[in-house]
Amino acid sequence: MTPHPLADRLPAVYLEDLFTQRFLAALDEVLEPVFTVLDGFAGYLDPRLAPEDFLDWLAHWVALDVGEGWSVLQRRVLVARAVELHRWRGTRRGLAEHVSLLTGGQVEVRDSGGVTSTDRPGLPVVENPARVHVRVRVARPQEVDRTRLHAAIASAVPAHVAVELEVVGA
Repeated sequence: MTPHPLADRLPAVYLEDLFTQRFLAALDEVLEPVFTVLDGFAGYLDPRLAPEDFLDWLAHWVALDVGEGWSVLQRRVLVARAVELHRWRGTRRGLAEHVSLLTGGQVEVRDSGGVTSTDRPGLPVVENPARVHVRVRVARPQEVDRTRLHAAIASAVPAHVAVELEVVGA
């Protein structure tokens, strides 16, 4: 039964009408799940409390692709830190933070840079392919899924940037 029955909100003239009382009791029964969901709605918006099946949908709300296969705890942390990750997206700091959240390790990021220029018109620009080298130090390197981690790093850098991943013991 709902904590706020509809019949209690009626004017006194309807309190003695049995049909109205039964009708509103049926409506209370139908509305009870709605009140329960609304009372717990804040828990759905908090990634630390949200049901597991709602977590991926919540990740889409904050424009974060957490990818498949990460643990529930890792996904909760990523969604909770999404705003900060977006703030630093595209920087070494942002990439290091993202990889650290996924692995729990110490992360070093070396970026080749990507700017080339020449001061003389008509000369070909010598291009060095852009790449990023990520070294992750973790206690148990054999437990890190390198394929999944490589894919997560590749999705966090521009498409033309080659990714080199190194996972070593702490």
